[in-house]
Amino acid sequence: MRSLYDTDFYAWTQKQAELLQMQQWSSLDLPNLIEEIESLGKQQRRELRNRLSVLIGHLLKWQYQPEQRSRSWLATIRVQRREVLQLLQENPSLKPYLQEALQQAFETGKDLAVSETNLPYKTFPSECDYSLEQILSDRFYPGESSFLAEEEF
Repeated sequence: MRSLYDTDFYAWTQKQAELLQMQQWSSLDLPNLIEEIESLGKQQRRELRNRLSVLIGHLLKWQYQPEQRSRSWLATIRVQRREVLQLLQENPSLKPYLQEALQQAFETGKDLAVSETNLPYKTFPSECDYSLEQILSDRFYPGESSFLAEEEF
């Protein structure tokens, strides 16, 4: 017989919350509850990595295709920076994971830049040239200066 967890996840979450509030420990679906709590932590790490990937991809596009710069790219850079900083503020224990996430995010960001610019992989560095401080700084826009970035300040 399939459990509520398998047939109606939302109903299962509400039931587990109710059981926790009523302190009915023996009635909890502990194996699935443990799995879901662990999954929540992984989800935060994945979100950090994904946002860094989009941010780095746009920084690479900004640097290596200056003639294509747009307000849209600028907005994406600004929004992703803000979201990464907010995620770190809400989850300070993710900070030690940043360096590892940066390496993974750079590879994905480079894939994004290659696919969106049609520039070959060899155009881009093999390792991330940007520091975490630069990536997250609202004043860092790599490559030659641009009136788009300058008018933001």
